[in-house]
Amino acid sequence: MRTVQRGMTLVELLVVVAILATLAGLLLPAVQLVRESGRRTSCVNNLRQLGLAMGNHESVRGSWPIGAESRQWIAQPTFPYQFFRWSVLAHLSPYFEEEQILRGLDLSVPLYTGFSPTDISPQNKPIVKLTVPLFLCPSDRGMPVSTIFGPTNYAGCTGSGGGGGTPFNADGLFFINSRIKPKDLTDGLSKTVAFSESILGDGPQATQNRSEVNPITAYAFTFFIPLTETRCQRATDWNFTDLRGFSWANGEYRTTAYNHYRGPNDATIDCIGVEMSSVDKGRQYAGYGWRAARSRHLGGVNVVAADGAVRFISDAVDLAVWKALSTRAGGESATIE
Repeated sequence: MRTVQRGMTLVELLVVVAILATLAGLLLPAVQLVRESGRRTSCVNNLRQLGLAMGNHESVRGSWPIGAESRQWIAQPTFPYQFFRWSVLAHLSPYFEEEQILRGLDLSVPLYTGFSPTDISPQNKPIVKLTVPLFLCPSDRGMPVSTIFGPTNYAGCTGSGGGGGTPFNADGLFFINSRIKPKDLTDGLSKTVAFSESILGDGPQATQNRSEVNPITAYAFTFFIPLTETRCQRATDWNFTDLRGFSWANGEYRTTAYNHYRGPNDATIDCIGVEMSSVDKGRQYAGYGWRAARSRHLGGVNVVAADGAVRFISDAVDLAVWKALSTRAGGESATIE
């Protein structure tokens, strides 16, 4: 007897395709969740490394590093002090696992040795251009946003953003020439945020067209300081000269500094200002800012406290609690859960 070979009918084929499509629809989100979980774990590990480096710096030098540097350049005494501008990440560089990569960094000269963004000392230029994996959250774009500098997703907390976003004598851990010690944290090390995340910038640079920028990845810029809500709302420039997070070496609000003036991933665009006309060389060209913690993680941001513990903070955190976590001696009872 001959066996009849029966082929698959069109209806059966369509059923199989539908089943496969359903399975793919179920599996794809699960795969994406697993991938994001891995990326978030890597981000937590990066912040943990920052916390360890911060602790080692304090053990060796008796204080945590400065948030940004402003001092006289002996070779050119009349040069703006703000051009030193080395960041908290640059000052932590001897204590990272990437120490070999950053060993050649020369902090004895200003970051900027001239008035052009490309005026960087020859010994530092190839180093500050490096893309350092430790400074990048895998959930973000993970690529430079400048042709001159290596990027960063991590920023040191200056505090609550009081004083119109001042970078001087702020109420957090890191600000211009800060050098805070553990004894200064009367709120407690575990109750004070040291670092959090910030999304890398995107969009056009130095645009005056508000419709071209995304408030989540851009910043408004004003030449008037201290910052006020009105001044920020009336800004006519966005992404002025550089994108957010463009440099791990640069210690300003566009890069390695942020505060808790607004909550995590706040929908309001960040605002940056600059002190242009001051006759005080220590303040001229200082950047002011209201820059929020931001991340690509669903629902919140990762932070590391002064004791090195890493926590995930929800976007829904009460703003008063969030601000309390940013201050070193505010007398609040807020804790990082």
